[in-house]
Formats: sequence, structure tokens, C-alpha cells
Amino acid sequence: MANEKKSKVSILTNGIIKENPVLRLVLGTCSCLAVTTAVSSALGMGAAFTFVLVCSNILISLLRNVIPAKVHLPCYIVIIAGFVTIVQMVMHAYMESLYTALGVFLPLIVVNCIILGRAEMFACKNNVVDSALDGIGMGVGYTLTVTLMATIREILGSGTWLGFQVLPESMAKMGIMTQAPGAFFCFGCLMAGCIWLEGKLDARIERKSCCDLDNLKKEAE
Repeated sequence: MANEKKSKVSILTNGIIKENPVLRLVLGTCSCLAVTTAVSSALGMGAAFTFVLVCSNILISLLRNVIPAKVHLPCYIVIIAGFVTIVQMVMHAYMESLYTALGVFLPLIVVNCIILGRAEMFACKNNVVDSALDGIGMGVGYTLTVTLMATIREILGSGTWLGFQVLPESMAKMGIMTQAPGAFFCFGCLMAGCIWLEGKLDARIERKSCCDLDNLKKEAE
């Protein structure tokens, strides 16, 4: 019972640091770099992403024994696209400014490598509870990353945070932080910080080469 509880906690927390989808697995970086000029946009994208990830993980796990292996990827995309459409319609109806701010990156959640990757690597092989926990953990990790990046970029680039003035208006701002170079610089610094923190927590991911994976498959056979 204790091992089972520990396993579920591990599934939930893996996505925050050890297997952070953006900073450790380097997936979904396009939207992460694009929507982090403002904290409000980052929070909106994080919430939308987490909703789609959790819901698609649950449904794919429920249907894992029904979906034919030959067409599993198109089926996953259809499921994900359905939830993305729901998010788009709700956001367009009730949060027009956020919908406009996210622009094309909202519908592009459909082909986000993180969501497709979790469907392929986890949800289709595990039960509903574990898949939901995995979706929550990965979603929280993504949301924390984009929010932290947006906080740094908005404060340094605009002097505001969620629209509130943080730095004096008389202080010179680093305009480059609201542009692409600033996004890449901030991303690199956060990645380095995550690696450093991971080392401190002694939670390094064991990296396996293709040869190692082939050997493991042969041993399993």
C-alpha cells in the first residue's frame, strides 16, 4: 500500500522537476517562448494546456483497449482536438481578450508534442487514475515554467506584473526581454537552474541511448 501511494505521488510530481516537459524534456517550447511576454497569457495557456492534457489522458486511457493499434495516432489527435475545440469555444465566449492574446498558439495545442507524447508513452499503457495524475503533474510543470518565464520577462521588459506596476516608470526597462532573444535567454537560464536544482535534489534522469534501449528489448524477449 505504501509503495502504491509512493508510486502515485511520484507520477504526480515527476512533471514538476525530474521530467519537466519544457525544461528537462525540451518539448512544447514554441508556445512556451511565444506566450510568455505577459503573465496573464502564460496563466491562460497553462490552464488550457492542463485541461486538455488531463482530459485527453483520461479518455485515451479509457479507450486504450478499444483504439486499433494501426490508427492510434490519428485517434489521439481527434480526441485532443475535441478538447481543444471546447477550450477555444469557452475562451472565445467568455475571455475574448485572452483568446486574442493567445492567438494561433491556442489551436496549436492539438499538435503539442507534450500531449501527444504523454498519450503515446503513458496514457495508452496505464489506468485512468495514473493517467489523470500524470496529466496533472505535467500540466502543473508546464504552467509553472511558463508563469515563471513570463514573470521574469514582463517585470524586466515592461516593469509590470499582471498589469500592476512593479518597477518605477522612471526606471529604464529591458525591452529585449519582450522580444525573441529575451525569450531564449530566459529559457536557457531557467533550464540551467532546473538542472542545478535537479542535481541538488539528486533526481537526475537516467539517459539511455538507442543501443541501451535495444539491449533492454532483447533481454525482455
